[in-house]
Amino acid sequence: MAEPSLNSSLSEPVTFVDLRQGVKARVVHVDKEAAFCDRLLELGLLPGTEFTVTKVAPFGDPIEIDLRGYKLCLRRAECCCLRVEILS
Repeated sequence: MAEPSLNSSLSEPVTFVDLRQGVKARVVHVDKEAAFCDRLLELGLLPGTEFTVTKVAPFGDPIEIDLRGYKLCLRRAECCCLRVEILS
């Protein structure tokens, strides 16, 4: 899979797992059929929510994000239902 550019168009959603450290993004879609989806919504990852990727573990799992004033660590497998757009 091609790595998303920081200059990606805002109309091109990418998966959460494609994000890298320092990227600011916005949730655009949550697949409500996925197993972990309800928990992500409860944690505040609603469509329209902006967040920043603050840390990525050496092998890429987990990923720490900063959203709504708190830090949240998520496993890649848990976030496969999220589609996001890169803001910066």
